[in-house]
Amino acid sequence: MIVIHNARNLIAVSALALALASGWSLTAAAQDKAATGEKVIAKVNGKSLTDADVGRAESEIGNDLGNLPDGQKRRALIEFLIENQIFADAAEEQKLGAGVNFEERMQYYRRRALRDAYFEKNIRDQVSDGAARTFFEDQIKGLKPDEEVQARHILVDTEQKAKDIAEKLKAGGDFLALAKENSKDPGSKDDGGMLGYFSRGQMVPQFEDAAFALKKGDISKPVQSQFGWHVIKLEDRREKKLPTFDEVKDRILASMIYRKAQTVAGDLRAKAKVEYLDPEIKKQVEEQEKQADAQKKALEEQIKKQIETQEAA
Repeated sequence: MIVIHNARNLIAVSALALALASGWSLTAAAQDKAATGEKVIAKVNGKSLTDADVGRAESEIGNDLGNLPDGQKRRALIEFLIENQIFADAAEEQKLGAGVNFEERMQYYRRRALRDAYFEKNIRDQVSDGAARTFFEDQIKGLKPDEEVQARHILVDTEQKAKDIAEKLKAGGDFLALAKENSKDPGSKDDGGMLGYFSRGQMVPQFEDAAFALKKGDISKPVQSQFGWHVIKLEDRREKKLPTFDEVKDRILASMIYRKAQTVAGDLRAKAKVEYLDPEIKKQVEEQEKQADAQKKALEEQIKKQIETQEAA
């Protein structure tokens, strides 16, 4: 059951909001959906909910559902739509679909729906899988696989304690047993100090340098870091495989859509007449614009000086 906690989610998805703003009743909207041949997936008090509604609901709350399996996610979206309709029917019974407050709310959701429609047509639909693949191939061809190592460690408070453990290991002591007995790292001690595989940049520099300097099976001398003293054993060394397109496709698409959205928003804002009437907000905006202008002038001056220096040379 998807519990609706705020007023935003009590309003139906964008298309339904537009229908209400146009003066249609919920019943008429549901009947029209069925008449258009859209696949009906559920009914609430005789009103149809369709696959198209599921798609719009996903646009609205999909991110809140995390990484649910597709089947569970679809069920959650349908339950969300059912609750929407139940709440909407209850509101109709109380005649809440009229009045100044309601009309103002519908105007807000109409703007949201128009914004979403523009975003889908002019931004999201303009970024294709093909463009994402081209970007991926351009980036990946210049990359080399990273080296990564698998290591265990024993973390203690003092250098002498680390030296004592290193001596025991040198004499044939069992690393896993000594880690369980002595390590101060709660995340790895019960697993014999195992840290798994990691590449450069994931550990503190002192630990990383010592680990990558070892050969497979070697045990380090005591190494000090901000956490204490470590005795490190290298278990394995390998090349980390580069990601496939399918593994990073969603991230690439999201990044490309975000960049295009920023460009489109900037262009539209440059053409729009925006007036800040709230004194405090207006002051903040003016100060921000002054800072931006100052930074721009400083950068232009720096570039000018660099050019003059190069020409003089």
